[in-house]
Amino acid sequence: MFDARLPSLDLAAQYTALDQIQDQDVAATLRKSILDSHDFHTLISPAAAHYIEPMAQRAQQLTHQRFGKAMQLFIPMYLSNLCYNKCTYCGFSVEHKYPRVILSDKEIVAEGQLLAKKGFQHLLLLTGEAEDKVGVDYIVHAIGLLRPMFASIGIEVQPLSETDYRKVIAAGADGLTLYQETYHPESYQKHHLAGKKKHFSKRLQALEDGAKAGFHKINIGALLGLYAWRYEALALSAHLDYMKKKYWQSQYMISFPRIQEMFGEYNPAYDVRDQDLVQLICAFRLCFPDLGISLSTRECATLRDNLVGLGITQMSAESNTAPGGYSGMDSESQFDIADHRPLPLIQDMLKRKGYDPVVKNWDAVLT
Repeated sequence: MFDARLPSLDLAAQYTALDQIQDQDVAATLRKSILDSHDFHTLISPAAAHYIEPMAQRAQQLTHQRFGKAMQLFIPMYLSNLCYNKCTYCGFSVEHKYPRVILSDKEIVAEGQLLAKKGFQHLLLLTGEAEDKVGVDYIVHAIGLLRPMFASIGIEVQPLSETDYRKVIAAGADGLTLYQETYHPESYQKHHLAGKKKHFSKRLQALEDGAKAGFHKINIGALLGLYAWRYEALALSAHLDYMKKKYWQSQYMISFPRIQEMFGEYNPAYDVRDQDLVQLICAFRLCFPDLGISLSTRECATLRDNLVGLGITQMSAESNTAPGGYSGMDSESQFDIADHRPLPLIQDMLKRKGYDPVVKNWDAVLT
């Protein structure tokens, strides 16, 4: 199993060594015709921040070469905000006192019909982590209700076993999203105070269980702001490299969510600027040329528009992080979103930039 604490990775030493990388090292790396994971350290170094423009130009060229000018669009759908974990940064955290919601069959179908009518064909289902109320049986049942309406359904739920992931896939899901949140063990314990999410290694293991179960698409990432972003980037690239080599049958995608406002009060411990996000996206694109990169509505419309073409291959649109939120249900959301534009406006923006907004590019029936 991949473990970000293994001495062989020596992430702390690698992170410290980033400050030793010089401008000439970055320039020499960018002169190479082909880059790979071994060049990643150089491209996320502080010195590489002076080379954002040439990195962005090359990232755009490489994205167009590998993916064309298509942008996959998807929408998240929250089934519940019930959660038993205590996490410092999350609006669903168990200590927050507000009425918790679990969507009924009727409410799930109503949400699904509304989103399908809007034109979405790729759906991401999310829940809080409450195994007894919204465990695998509930998730499998929800997928069964929604599968006839959508070409692709992914899940972002509590870590499950390989056996349970197989049940989810059999029900019709094809994608798994599971963020480690932070790869820094000490910070992980600092921010995950109670509940099953306290177990750092079990969360890593669940991702491998999902790969063993046979998910077609797997999305990994770190929640930026819990620890230094360059450390998270090093760990994420090592984790990605490991997963691609060991579980090569799956397609991989990464995301870089940044902490946004939520119910309660939390201020990110580490600042992640817009230019840092650009450097991160470009570095991953240049060193992992066939990797999917997803961008959420946590980011504002202006930034999202400007990031199109720099490596992004998938964007969420018209998101609502409250259960039943699309149908107007009054429930508490997980966090605030920044880009509230409806799907047609996102599509118009992409078309003006010369991109093809795609609402369907995969269907499990094809396999």
